[in-house]
Amino acid sequence: MARSIRFEGKVVFITGAASGIGRACAERYAAEGARLYLCDINEAGLDDTQSSLATEVHTRVLNVSQSGECRDAIADCIERYGQLDVLCNIAGIAMTHHFHDIDDEAWDRIVGINLSSVMYLSRAAIPHLKESRGNIVNLASIAGVMGQAYTSAYCATKAAVVMLTKSIALEYAKAGIRCNALCPGGVQTPLVQKFSAPDDIDFTLMSRYMPLNDMAEADDAANSVLFLSSDEARHINGVALPLDGGVSAG
Repeated sequence: MARSIRFEGKVVFITGAASGIGRACAERYAAEGARLYLCDINEAGLDDTQSSLATEVHTRVLNVSQSGECRDAIADCIERYGQLDVLCNIAGIAMTHHFHDIDDEAWDRIVGINLSSVMYLSRAAIPHLKESRGNIVNLASIAGVMGQAYTSAYCATKAAVVMLTKSIALEYAKAGIRCNALCPGGVQTPLVQKFSAPDDIDFTLMSRYMPLNDMAEADDAANSVLFLSSDEARHINGVALPLDGGVSAG
């Protein structure tokens, strides 16, 4: 079977690249010829990801909730590579809580990482994506299209990512930029494996999110991210693609 090189000559910027879906995306893009700019708050995890890749890679420790850091990271990517073709906004966090118990600090943190980061990085990247007629893939969630108890902040941010995706897609379509969102259900990643919840929650209220068969793997999500950002998906723009094994179908 011939090796796919859909991204040969392309530069791909990925957040959340130290583990989980972000790392799986980095590995797949590298295997398909891309040069990579990888970001995460976890420096050791970034180093581990980089060591596994056989391509040109630059890593940067990045707090995606900070506007100035995001702007500087995009600028550095352009200085190093001279172009940007794909922006993958993968970084995210989840919290489980009673809505009435969430404090301002927790709210601000989840909004900053899950939502503001997408705005900051996309805003900085769009002038360069216009030049390359590139695209953006945002990691949303099925929690952004169907409600879930005990994850109000997470649901709110992921729903906002879906609408931000659609708005960007419409505004920049004539400039040749595409913007799509992937909406996973349960995926076997450190984010899910470290899941914890208050002792007194009613798990029957969360049962509708349980996988109908097995949970997805990080590679399943990476497959979808690469497809959405490839030329094979050149007429797909503004979608929120479920990756949930049918959970949101009914």
